[in-house]
Amino acid sequence: MAARGAGAAPGPLLLLLLLFLLRVSPASARVHHLTLKDDVRQKVHLNTFGFFKDGFMRVNVSNLSLKQPKGYDMKGLSVGFSLDRTRNDGFSTYLDEEVDYCILRKTPEPDVSVVILLLEIEKKVVKVQFSAEAASLLPKISFISEENVTALSTKPLKTSEPSSDSGKTPPKTSENTDGKGKKSKRSTTSSQTVIEQEHPVHNDGGTYSFQFFFNISSDSQEGLYSLYFHKCVGKEGPANDQLRFSLDIEITEKNPESYLSAGEIPLPKLYISMAMFFFLSGTVWIHILRKRRNDVFKIHWLMAALPFTKSLSLVFHAIDYHYISSQGFPIEGWAVVYYITHLLKGALLFITIALIGTGWAFIKHILSDKDKKIFMIVIPLQVLANVAYIIIESTEEGTTEYGLWKEILFLVDLLCCGAILFPVVWSIRHLQEASATDGKAAFPPVY
Repeated sequence: MAARGAGAAPGPLLLLLLLFLLRVSPASARVHHLTLKDDVRQKVHLNTFGFFKDGFMRVNVSNLSLKQPKGYDMKGLSVGFSLDRTRNDGFSTYLDEEVDYCILRKTPEPDVSVVILLLEIEKKVVKVQFSAEAASLLPKISFISEENVTALSTKPLKTSEPSSDSGKTPPKTSENTDGKGKKSKRSTTSSQTVIEQEHPVHNDGGTYSFQFFFNISSDSQEGLYSLYFHKCVGKEGPANDQLRFSLDIEITEKNPESYLSAGEIPLPKLYISMAMFFFLSGTVWIHILRKRRNDVFKIHWLMAALPFTKSLSLVFHAIDYHYISSQGFPIEGWAVVYYITHLLKGALLFITIALIGTGWAFIKHILSDKDKKIFMIVIPLQVLANVAYIIIESTEEGTTEYGLWKEILFLVDLLCCGAILFPVVWSIRHLQEASATDGKAAFPPVY
């Protein structure tokens, strides 16, 4: 009875989850393809990747179009991308400095490593802007045309130092043309120098397409790079949620010997090492249980299954990352097997903690109705948490669903932790009451 109550799980729910796992197609990992249709977001975080020297990123932008609301002027509209060298994953001091301010209209600061690619719709060109002072820390942006590759050099141009009365003189600009339609312009002010370069884009009836890439050519350019898409409306234009855009973008990222980001390259070996550690820990635990059979409860054998399940999950995770590292995308079969073992490990962990909290096998051998309700809450929440995790792993970061399921995963994890705390509190309170009752019976009052 106790074992049946402890292991009770909604069979149809698990069956539906397994069918869902078989239907899920893992994301193209480090070879990303993102399609946005009628999106209204002002800023879209496309991807973050850590590069070593000789790593590269190739971006193919196609079918970029805007839906103009009737009766509104598109004057003041700014659309483009920003490549930011961030300090940590998912955070950029420069881009998050002013949330409501359009980053495309902000002049790159000398001490900030950021490249802005502004799409000028009227001129049908992409304008590349970056600070000359930070040029040595930024990779060379190159554009790919249908005929050849046009390289935009990001090396600082020779300019004279501003004089002491430069604050009284207007800004100077110099413009060079190489005969291929590409222009390079350098704007000099008293405080900073900004390099601007232009490259034509392909326009097909209001749908824009272009390709660019960069290569990390020196040790000083190594770091974590984040790519964003921005859409900024003018003051007299439509509201941000009224102007919709559609976009197809394909991003390929690679380090010299791996498709993994710089911080993820050691993960396959680390996962294998930790899998061996958990396997040895489980073996030692079983040896202890067999030596002390008289003191062993059923919950101890359930605890013994945890390190082996965790070890198996880490092995499949390492295999999944190995294929991503070698070819840029996972093998669907290995990814599904990893998701299944990850689900089993998470469910087994929370069930074991909840059983320990209820005192099963230590204090009582049958779960009460109150305890069973806890399991009816914890198990579906764990299934939902794993579904959210799988969706996050199998969708691109720039989609609207990614942020939603990430918040769901965070919320469900909190609810699971809270749900397993209730039986622990109840058991402690029950033991305290029982201890107080036994104490009163052992020491009756003296009259």
